[in-house]
Amino acid sequence: MRLYIRKTDFYTFKKGILPHFREYQGEVMRMEGRADLLVMVLIGVLLIVWIAYGLRSWLFNPLPARVPEMPINEQIHDHPAVDLLEEAGYEVIGGKIKIPLLFEADGEEYHSRLFIDYVVRDDDEVLYLVKVARRRLPLEWTGSGLRDRLLPYFLLYPGSGGVLFVDADEGEIRRIHFDWDEEDWNGYDD
Repeated sequence: MRLYIRKTDFYTFKKGILPHFREYQGEVMRMEGRADLLVMVLIGVLLIVWIAYGLRSWLFNPLPARVPEMPINEQIHDHPAVDLLEEAGYEVIGGKIKIPLLFEADGEEYHSRLFIDYVVRDDDEVLYLVKVARRRLPLEWTGSGLRDRLLPYFLLYPGSGGVLFVDADEGEIRRIHFDWDEEDWNGYDD
């Protein structure tokens, strides 16, 4: 079986159907071009938003260069402060910890250390550092006194819930939390 195409059929195809097909094909191509452009613009906008969000997070919430994990000394010595903490609902999970520090100034090394008396956990699973009051080194209950004595602990372990200052002689536990003040800190007030 052979298919015969007459000249008139070819002429009808060429003059009648083919132009409509080419016009339809052109519209499809123009629409595809618009759709491609729209998809590319959408991807570009999403990429810019993602980069801006990441950059903003990185700038305003920088991670500390090195935050050590909170060490836990499982050896807990009996002390009236331990009984006081347990009565107040805290679980003592760690004993005395020595944190060695190294300072370098003008090429010379200086060694020091910080001590944490206990590490406790409350009912909400929040960890607290504990400092026990000492008669020979009283804590001055002023903003500058708290800053000078306790700020290193807040900066060293920012994930802790704060510092518990325990005065076993007075039977008192004071919870201290550090946060940035709302006051402007651009220069000095006159």
